[in-house]
Amino acid sequence: MNAVNRVLFVASEAYPLIKTGGLADVAGTLPEVLRQGGLDVRLLLPAYADLLQRLESPPEVLAELAFDGHAVRILQCVLPGTSLRTWLVAHPLFSERAGNPYHDDGGNPWSDNADRFMLLSRAAAHISTCDTALQWRPDILHCNDWHTGPAIALAHLAQKRPRTVFTIHNLAHMGIFDRGVFDRLGLPGQFWQEQGLEYYGQCSFIKGGLVFADEITTVSPTYAREICESPGGMGLEGLLSQRRDHLLGILNGIDSRTWDPARDPHLVQTYDAGSLQHKSLNKSALQQQLGLQVREDCPLLGFVGRLVEQKGLELILPVIEQLLDSPAQVVILGTGEARYEEALQALAARRPDVLSVVLAYDETLAHRIEAAADIFLMPSLFEPCGLNQLYSLRYGTLPVVRAVGGLADTVVDATDQALDAGTATGFVFALPQPDDLLHATGRAIAAWHDQPVWRAMQLTAMAQDFSWQRSAERYLELYRSTTE
Repeated sequence: MNAVNRVLFVASEAYPLIKTGGLADVAGTLPEVLRQGGLDVRLLLPAYADLLQRLESPPEVLAELAFDGHAVRILQCVLPGTSLRTWLVAHPLFSERAGNPYHDDGGNPWSDNADRFMLLSRAAAHISTCDTALQWRPDILHCNDWHTGPAIALAHLAQKRPRTVFTIHNLAHMGIFDRGVFDRLGLPGQFWQEQGLEYYGQCSFIKGGLVFADEITTVSPTYAREICESPGGMGLEGLLSQRRDHLLGILNGIDSRTWDPARDPHLVQTYDAGSLQHKSLNKSALQQQLGLQVREDCPLLGFVGRLVEQKGLELILPVIEQLLDSPAQVVILGTGEARYEEALQALAARRPDVLSVVLAYDETLAHRIEAAADIFLMPSLFEPCGLNQLYSLRYGTLPVVRAVGGLADTVVDATDQALDAGTATGFVFALPQPDDLLHATGRAIAAWHDQPVWRAMQLTAMAQDFSWQRSAERYLELYRSTTE
């Protein structure tokens, strides 16, 4: 067996430098845990303008690379809060544009996204397969999501290449472009086939990883099964089913330093399993902060996430007033589709004492909602892993979830058997119907009113171990097995 020492971990975002979703949390944590486990890990990211502004000091210019008619600078910094060497691909396509890494202020994808993320992929493949001024080549090239799929395909053209791992964080985002873009990017003609990047007459970046990677992972065991069938595979279920022997679901972990109610600097009052009574101080503080009526006699329900169909907005909106009348209060934090934002804002304007809607990305408020809420709503239509339900469990905020993807893998429904066994951690429903969500949430509210049962469930939830350590060990085992 060949030793695994060096890993190049490639992603389009990583917390705390740049974040739009769960990928950033993974890329900002897993590589550092692997490094602490003894691997020489380098994190490769685009040098976005906003990312560069967040650095406390200017990054070091490590090397200048030229490949395929392109030239980039590789900058080096340390990921804040870690000792992880982070390499940044500096090029005007990234470094001279402020704002969201993927789309403009109107929510429209940047017109040159194919060029931008192909450049990131070319840089990753070049570093992985060629002798460069960096004087460092990985044993494992680990790429994440569609933005880096072509890196896997390009690396497989080289005679000497590392072993490759590709992680699917959300198959709904495939990086699809037309044939003209494929031709303009100058990709090898051999990639234009079903066992390549071609996807129903278009070019799919994610297929570069799915077709060519030595090993494919996704972010929960249940999601790994779901994407091998329709509708979860979204047209790629045939390919993924063929590659099932090289497809592994490894549950995401959470950064237990950042998400720790005993030490969380965002909270009005920290607490742990031994001081759960202090959790209510966060509830009253949030009620005051958001203009809700300060009440202890009804539960506070929280939602943090994108306001899109995937996250279950079509289930929430038809029943939210019934939830408010139960009685309960609801806090919603997120941004997304205008139709959902407008509907929620209109309802909050009519019922400001029981519903607060904050249309923003706000890390501090996200932490405060996790600590303040009694119940967390996460009725996703599909959910590769989900992180908010894991944060909720750690904060003693019991989640209501659909039995899909990582939600099914991490939340134990409060059935009579699970309650008797002391394993219940939340409330699970199966069908994507508003009435099913209403019934599951009704069960949660009824349990909240039975404080001995509720407290026992909170303690069980907070005792769960979803740290990255266990997940990192699975990745290390995978790296070693793929080099045998």
